Amino acid sequence: MPEGHAKPHESPLPGASLDQLFREARSYNAFEPEALPGLLLREIYELAKWGPTASNGNPARFVFLVSPEAKARLAPHMSSSNRPKTLAAPVNVIVAYDLDFWKLTPVLFPHKPEAGSWFSASPGAAQESALRNGSLQGAYLMMAARSLGLDCGPMSGFKTDGVNEEFFKGTSVRVNFVCNIGYGTTEKLFGRLPRLPFEQACQVL
Repeated sequence: MPEGHAKPHESPLPGASLDQLFREARSYNAFEPEALPGLLLREIYELAKWGPTASNGNPARFVFLVSPEAKARLAPHMSSSNRPKTLAAPVNVIVAYDLDFWKLTPVLFPHKPEAGSWFSASPGAAQESALRNGSLQGAYLMMAARSLGLDCGPMSGFKTDGVNEEFFKGTSVRVNFVCNIGYGTTEKLFGRLPRLPFEQACQVL
């Protein structure tokens, strides 16, 4: 498409796709035990990576735990209610963010490589941007997994310091949240909980 020309409008996704991604999607607590192939994990990321981040910073880092040994390293740091489902899930993803994401600015934002100085000079700004945009990328990863027919179980019940010490010691990477991925089952599935209506959650000014 020539630069400056209007982009053709895309057609809305069909209702079944919206159901799969949003309306009927759930946070799963139990999954079928079958392992997920490595190529599928790669496919999830290859979709998720296209989601936008500020200055194309791409601060998220994802650690896919698939072996019993790797899950056993994570399990002691999970809350008592999250530990059993973490060990049973086919894949645990540690969704993290890199505080030094700005070092890749010349590669990821080549038309303005000096943008990295916005963060190198301000650790607070780097922390804020890494957490915000890394959270976005974590959500993109979940939506990518759902779009490929998988289910997700995101969790925040864990010891942050313990996970950082176990997996990211001596690095600039920090854990954000943990998400189990696989083919969900109805075991321990809660009833659909309410959501805020538009009138309560939104303003149009």
